[in-house]
Amino acid sequence: MSRLTIRNVVPFSKLESGGNGTVNDSDTTRPKRADARRNKETLLDAAAEVFVTSGVEAPVRDIAAKAGVGTATIYRHFPTRADLIIAVYRHQVEACAEAGPSLLESSRSPHAALGRWIDLFVDFLVTKHGLAAVLQSDDAGFQTLHTYFLDRLVPVCARLLDAAAGAGETRSDVDAYALMRGVGNLCIGAETDPRYDARRLVELLIAGLRRPH
Repeated sequence: MSRLTIRNVVPFSKLESGGNGTVNDSDTTRPKRADARRNKETLLDAAAEVFVTSGVEAPVRDIAAKAGVGTATIYRHFPTRADLIIAVYRHQVEACAEAGPSLLESSRSPHAALGRWIDLFVDFLVTKHGLAAVLQSDDAGFQTLHTYFLDRLVPVCARLLDAAAGAGETRSDVDAYALMRGVGNLCIGAETDPRYDARRLVELLIAGLRRPH
């Protein structure tokens, strides 16, 4: 993605000003920020979907079309392709991290929540077409992503494991990092070999965590 300079022209006639000429936007700042955040999330969701089908080198126009915006909007938020890839990666990690507590509340049991969360984790691992190779580059922005990934997701996995163990459903000697690494190893090559069902093996792994009755 090449750099592109975008001139941001704001229609100042739309702004309300006080008697002293200062802008009074206290009532609109929060809605505008919320809208901007939602718009950015829409772009990231669209980019993630396009990356799954076309890889991280997909044309920007495809991402823009998926999001229902112009290409200039993409460049305004993400001046380079590296910026976009990093943002998509972080966005997906955050979604996976935030799902953990929600699943604990909504699932029938902690073990069920763990299984559903691991399923989301597998989705993340096997659908990030091209990301693994890109993340091995020398770009400084990519170098901190692995640490970020572990810092956000390992505690979530640990909380799910602790809940399942506390409910007497699973063993209590399972390390979250080791489990996630094991799941990751099972997912290697899953996206390139249709004969290999990584998800089935991961299901067997999670089932094997149950304590014998």
